Amino acid sequence: MPRSINVILTVCIFFLGSTTVYTADNPKLSYTPYESQKVIFDFYFDEPDKINTALYWIRSLMTPLMDSPYDYAPEFLDIKVMIHGTEIVALTKKNYQRYKNAVDRMRYYESLGVQFKVCALAAHDFGYQDKDFFDFVQIVPSAMTELVHWQMKGYGLITPRIYDKKFSTDEIR
Repeated sequence: MPRSINVILTVCIFFLGSTTVYTADNPKLSYTPYESQKVIFDFYFDEPDKINTALYWIRSLMTPLMDSPYDYAPEFLDIKVMIHGTEIVALTKKNYQRYKNAVDRMRYYESLGVQFKVCALAAHDFGYQDKDFFDFVQIVPSAMTELVHWQMKGYGLITPRIYDKKFSTDEIR
């Protein structure tokens, strides 16, 4: 084959192949073939307000699965949240005004089937009784036994890590 035809073929192959190459202007999203999910979140934070950020972890699990191409209905997601740190105060009726945003978001997630569980030992340590918590909260004997139980039933454990943001997104880009 003459050299000029070789060069033309090479150039054509390069350009044809380049249409599928990753570029900053045309990233390719890969859709893993997910199946229905069983997850237990472990919420144990040193500051109660961190529950607001932790709730985004639930959204980050649910939203992609409920959107196209998966289109899972909420009943195909089995999500539990074990709460046993300082954020327990956000689930008490008397603190509703302070944690209204978090409580309203939890109520929404609960309407989609997410179960919120509070450790009775932690509740006792904070001086709370069952009646102090909202009606969507389940009180369980112990966070530790609950976490082990659900993991033994095949639930994936997700433990959100919530850090104090020291720099804006623009500063670290």
